[in-house]
Amino acid sequence: MIRTARAFWLNEPGRGEIRDVTLPDPGEGEVLVRSLYSGVSRGTETLVFRGGVPESQYAAMRAPFQEGDFPGPVKYGYLNVGVVEEGPEALTGRTVFCLYPHQTHYVVPASAVTPVPDSVPAARAVLAGTVETAVNALWDAAPLIGDRIAVIGGGMVGCSVAALLARFPGVRVQLVDADPARAKTAEALGVGFALPEDAAGDRDLVVHASATEQGLNRALQLLAAEGTVIELSWYGDRKVSLPLGEAFHSRRLTIRGSQVGTVSPARPNRSYADRLALALDLLADPALDALVTGESPFEELPDVMSRLASGEIPALCHRVTYTGA
Repeated sequence: MIRTARAFWLNEPGRGEIRDVTLPDPGEGEVLVRSLYSGVSRGTETLVFRGGVPESQYAAMRAPFQEGDFPGPVKYGYLNVGVVEEGPEALTGRTVFCLYPHQTHYVVPASAVTPVPDSVPAARAVLAGTVETAVNALWDAAPLIGDRIAVIGGGMVGCSVAALLARFPGVRVQLVDADPARAKTAEALGVGFALPEDAAGDRDLVVHASATEQGLNRALQLLAAEGTVIELSWYGDRKVSLPLGEAFHSRRLTIRGSQVGTVSPARPNRSYADRLALALDLLADPALDALVTGESPFEELPDVMSRLASGEIPALCHRVTYTGA
């Protein structure tokens, strides 16, 4: 029997389509998954959609189950929640998370899926990949009890970091964004909010996730002496300028990159699977529903992705639904 599925492909920068694909029969140690939801990680995926991945980063930016190559045609994405329809008995019928692109059905190794805890709704589990990024960032940042922290950039990653920091005892967190509408999101997450010009200074730690030169400059301005900026932004093919000649050296400031592609060296005893399982456990908190700000059917994804890339849809995480979900 020939199995078919439908998948979203970026044909060329700025133009996507839904394609029919043929699926292999699942072999030993593999699973057939029927998608329930997928999520569009707006920052990274719209950058891919616009063709903004620099050639030097083509290999580093590959998603685990990507097909094709940048700038296109390419099948890209990594936030998928589905139900195992065929596979090992222990997984059959389970709701699972997988780093798979937007596709109605797919076959992957059983080791590539992670069961979603019963305490986490499938619709919320699409956030697992982004919360995993936040977990890795906080392993790198190592915040301490009582720290004064700013998170600059109220996008999907920045809000995920702020949501996790809200659970740290004694930590004072302020989400900083140029969009006043993010104040409502900050309130739902249990953290403070400020516009960039009103943000509190003398911060022990600043997590930067705005992907703008202005945001990174403001991050340095908000630091206390000896403070650290954890840089989560990825700028694609853009260059940024920093005021490293002002008080950067005299105040002994630090800028440290953090990227989810490698498990933080601060946790050498944790695997990728451990990190993802932790992210899924953390999604039991309903406050994280505030990160899902839009939803549309899979068949509308070519148009929706174009509108997300243009900013017409100002989403954090945009959730994609599949027939029968």
